[in-house]
Amino acid sequence: MAKKKSSQRKDDGVGNRAGVNRVVYSEFSSSTARPDALARGVADIPPAQQTLKVQVSRKGRGGKTVTIIDGFQHRPETLIALAKTLKAQCGTGGTAKDDTIEIQGDHGDKLLELLQKRGYTAKRSGG
Repeated sequence: MAKKKSSQRKDDGVGNRAGVNRVVYSEFSSSTARPDALARGVADIPPAQQTLKVQVSRKGRGGKTVTIIDGFQHRPETLIALAKTLKAQCGTGGTAKDDTIEIQGDHGDKLLELLQKRGYTAKRSGG
């Protein structure tokens, strides 16, 4: 007896055909969410049009000194790349969070000089 071939795609058990995303509404992001829909809508503004604040802080870090650069208006990818080059030039670690870059240690003067060479308007903030 010959088997009958099916022309339809297999069901995933929930009523959706395999390979078809039929989500109509989702309150929270899920693994099926579109990454382009969640991307920030921030344009890269030229460095000359940005004013940055460079601040050395110890608050909330267990006594460790951190240099914080605040006021960036870049895409996350651009900010991460800039943080990587600044960390390498200071020879230390750090991170890029939201619109700030945190560099471990007291590198206020060096970062101020490096940012001004890159075309940013950078000012020292705090004590």
